Amino acid sequence: MRIKVHCQNRVGILRDILNLLVDYGINVARGEVGGEQGNAIYLHCPNLINLQFQALRPKLEGIGGVFGVKRVGLMPSERRHLELNALLGALDFPVLSIDMGGSIVAANRSAAQLLGVRVDEVPGIPLSRYAEDFDLPELVRANKSRINGLRVKVKGDVFLADIAPLQTEHDESDALAGAVLTLHRADRVGERIYNVRKQELRGFDSIFQSSKVMAAVVREARRMAPLDAPLLIEGETGTGKELLARACHLASPRGQSPFMALNCAGLPESMAETELFGYGPGAFEGARPEGKLGLLELTAGGTLFLDGVGEMSPRLQAKLLRFLQDGCFRRVGSDEEVYLDVRVICATQVDLSELCSKGEFRQDLYHRLNVLSLHIPPLRECLDGLAPLVEHFLDQASRQIGCPLPKLAPAVLDKLSHYHWPGNVRQLENVLFQAVSLCDGGTVKVEHIRLPDYGAPQPLGDFSLEGGLDNILGRFEKAVLERLYHEHPSSRLLGKRLGVSHTTIANKLRQHGLGKE
Repeated sequence: MRIKVHCQNRVGILRDILNLLVDYGINVARGEVGGEQGNAIYLHCPNLINLQFQALRPKLEGIGGVFGVKRVGLMPSERRHLELNALLGALDFPVLSIDMGGSIVAANRSAAQLLGVRVDEVPGIPLSRYAEDFDLPELVRANKSRINGLRVKVKGDVFLADIAPLQTEHDESDALAGAVLTLHRADRVGERIYNVRKQELRGFDSIFQSSKVMAAVVREARRMAPLDAPLLIEGETGTGKELLARACHLASPRGQSPFMALNCAGLPESMAETELFGYGPGAFEGARPEGKLGLLELTAGGTLFLDGVGEMSPRLQAKLLRFLQDGCFRRVGSDEEVYLDVRVICATQVDLSELCSKGEFRQDLYHRLNVLSLHIPPLRECLDGLAPLVEHFLDQASRQIGCPLPKLAPAVLDKLSHYHWPGNVRQLENVLFQAVSLCDGGTVKVEHIRLPDYGAPQPLGDFSLEGGLDNILGRFEKAVLERLYHEHPSSRLLGKRLGVSHTTIANKLRQHGLGKE
């Protein structure tokens, strides 16, 4: 058990606390001093059980200068360790800590994968085993300052290395403790520059608003962003729900705080629960002895984005509802209440109200999430802004590929505007990237636009196919004439529209009883 003693910072108070624990036969495995002014003592007591703690607490609080005693899930150093591990684990590029003897002290998961070893096997491995003609300690001693973009070879591949020396306030070489080495693949620098450029436009400025419908959605979102209440974003796949959520976060008072995202779709219940809420020390077999922080705790003070919330299990729905109601939760395998201030933004591709009517989603949770709501329209309803959007994606694709901006054949836009776009804006971006990579004459042509047919609407819609061929063709002919006659209200105009004589149209109208008042 881990306990926190809130106390006065006086000489001898720790001795008094430890003497009491000795009297009760309680072993202290580790202790730390914390608090803003050193006014808290944290103790890890492995053999302390809950019944003993309940009996011991009044006696501890009776010590002079002790203001309160409570259980905690983590020691301060354990929390810092978990936060650092979570940060390093989230990086998709290798990061290594090297001592002045040239040995690797620690590495993140990406670095371990590069070296071909497990993370726990990294400490003690000489860097020279993998890096050719690269004496990092000597380089650090010679420069004593940060080095950026140094070309190095690791396992035969070329990387650009950033080297940050680890040193004290003094400048003597003896004070150097080593360096942190960050590696970037040389053949992916262009991609990284492109990704940085994509993030230059932040918030609502990064959302293309050439369509009137989409511009109206962004106007609504701007008004809702500063409000500190749950927000539900509905929209099909590829419409930009996370992009809109990030924009709302940046435009809110929490904009400088963390933004964390979790896709609930397809995650097993146990994994989703530990990812979201974390778990306590030794919560289950194979768990870390110090426990794990969940996304909620890592998002403290910021915004948590839950995508695919309609696929949450009933258990997770109940835990999320309690957090939204009370602002607290319990880690898996822990009975400690954790209180946090986090704004929740959820997104869904399905109609949650329909799931509620089927009993597949909690109504009370739905009403908690649906305090504010936004609906992002599909691309097929925003075709009035298609042309500027196409030009925007062509420009992005040409910059990423590194080729001149291609022209667009007139027939291409016509083809794009008549497609149903099941993948929406994300699909359009991918299709145009592929088209730019395929065109070699400076012009994107129709044959460069590759669109799958899945999810295409049926060409006849709900048209009835009952009866023989003559009956079906007759009904279809009547429907065509009936629809077009309103736009071309004479046999001569309608004949011109359909490319036949006005006499033929007049006979057809008479046959079907059309064109008469």
